[in-house]
Amino acid sequence: MSDGAPSTTDHLTDSTGRALVLHPVVAAASVRRDPQACLAEAVGLAEAIDLDVVHAETIRLTAIRPSTFIGKGSVERFGELIQALEVGLVFVDTTLGPVQQRNLEREWKTKVIDRTGLILEIFGARARTHEGRLQVELAALSYQRSRLVRSWTHLERQRGGFGFLGGPGESQLELDRRLIGQRITKLRRELVDVKRTRGLHRQARRRVPYPVVALVGYTNAGKSTLFNRLTKATVLAEDMLFATLDPTMRALMLPSGRSIVLSDTVGFISDLPTELVAAFHATLEEVAEANIVIHVRDVAHPDSQAQKADVEAVLEGIGLGGTPPLEVLNKLDLLDAEARQTLLARAGRDSDMLALSALTGEGCDALLETLDRRLAEGQHVVDLEIALSDGAALAWLYRHGRVIERHDEGLAAHLLVALDVADEARFRQRFQAGSR
Repeated sequence: MSDGAPSTTDHLTDSTGRALVLHPVVAAASVRRDPQACLAEAVGLAEAIDLDVVHAETIRLTAIRPSTFIGKGSVERFGELIQALEVGLVFVDTTLGPVQQRNLEREWKTKVIDRTGLILEIFGARARTHEGRLQVELAALSYQRSRLVRSWTHLERQRGGFGFLGGPGESQLELDRRLIGQRITKLRRELVDVKRTRGLHRQARRRVPYPVVALVGYTNAGKSTLFNRLTKATVLAEDMLFATLDPTMRALMLPSGRSIVLSDTVGFISDLPTELVAAFHATLEEVAEANIVIHVRDVAHPDSQAQKADVEAVLEGIGLGGTPPLEVLNKLDLLDAEARQTLLARAGRDSDMLALSALTGEGCDALLETLDRRLAEGQHVVDLEIALSDGAALAWLYRHGRVIERHDEGLAAHLLVALDVADEARFRQRFQAGSR
């Protein structure tokens, strides 16, 4: 597409909302996923943006056609189907080049969107925090710049999202390369400030400090349901892809009385747009700084192993590849009796693995106890003698450490306390306590 040339569908803003979903399977590619599970995920993505999926199909390709990605016969067949079903948008579940996307739109006379574009549309509609909106806009602009010039409605839109799908009543704004470049530069500067602010928040938490436990996992694995179960919060938890986008944090007290901060993060997905990986780096830093990372998996999903590999690849990309997370095998309630017993036995043999159901609560107490134990392993026990009159020092120890034993004698309290090394140093600096 030449610079400044509008897409052939720029004026087709009155979409029917009826969508056709296509998942291409290339014969020459190494396929490690079930094509039907991939198609179901693609339908879920379309439905997450409130599209009415009237037909979904996998397409097996012997080779990729440079001009349209799929073969000429398939283009003609789906063209007839699009007309018959009055389809207003086609979602092709792969990465399309700008020319391929333009050619398909011309052939089918309807809007065409690829996987990257649809995920960006979902993120644009769902992001709520200032940081989330900045990150998604940066990603969407980078994508937009490669497809100059398509409809862009972020600066003057009347609904969520980024206007890749179109919609009635939307303002249309053409941004050329120079304007997009200027906006990208501005967004990157703002995100640097966000990164700096996040760093200050982390430093403040270290001074408090509460250990941070981060939930990560494939989208729709049940992270938000587990988060709500543990913290009694009401974070949106639906059977929907990308129900949670912005990180949420809540305080949580463990069985020992220790307080932690639990963080619910955006779900990962296969073939996550590279623009989003880069743009969400500031958010992912929160995971990198966590004391414990919990990888929540949907063990009832047919592609659970492939989803695990996708999450591990993202974690490795932010520098967490060498630290095995605590693996939580969720949705135990959806397994039959035999699969359930097999999974429980497997989890019982692995100290880095737990099986539970966030929906029913089964296994959640064991998870809290495991977190307690893991955090305690990073501590050592100190023997302290504190004046009973020094209420502030005693309160600090109870708040930041785990008091194993205490007996009061005369005017002093004698305590065995499990403390992080850093906390012990802070305590001695602040209260000048001695140890025997």
